[in-house]
Amino acid sequence: MTEAANARLCADGWTIMDDDGFINLVGPLWHRMVGAAPEYAILGQDKHRNRRGVVQGGVLMTLADRTCGMTARFVSGAESLATIQMDTHFIDAARIGDLMISRPHAVRTTKSLIFMTTQVSVDERLVATSHGVFKVMRDRIHPAHAHVS
Repeated sequence: MTEAANARLCADGWTIMDDDGFINLVGPLWHRMVGAAPEYAILGQDKHRNRRGVVQGGVLMTLADRTCGMTARFVSGAESLATIQMDTHFIDAARIGDLMISRPHAVRTTKSLIFMTTQVSVDERLVATSHGVFKVMRDRIHPAHAHVS
């Protein structure tokens, strides 16, 4: 990603979300608020290219899952969630250099489940839709306590 692209995104109100896990390998993940609505984005880079030369569908799925999960956590106040279902429909290809924007929102929340949806678009062009169900987790696994088998 170029410094010019970073500067343009910052000028448009985007900030990078710090993450030292998986999303750090995929991102950076950008965030901004438009009124009360969150928007998240990933800029298509060479590392996102599939064999056809467009953005790999898994990048769109990762963007949808992560942003729906973050928004679900925010609207519910839950500390920890787990994705229990995620359906994604690919509408059009995203290309290298495209800013893929996810605009997630809660469809319904219950005590233990949160139903989310998002549309991922490039400019005004819809590239994917995703619908997910997230479970509120009562116990949080801390990395220091996780066992690897």
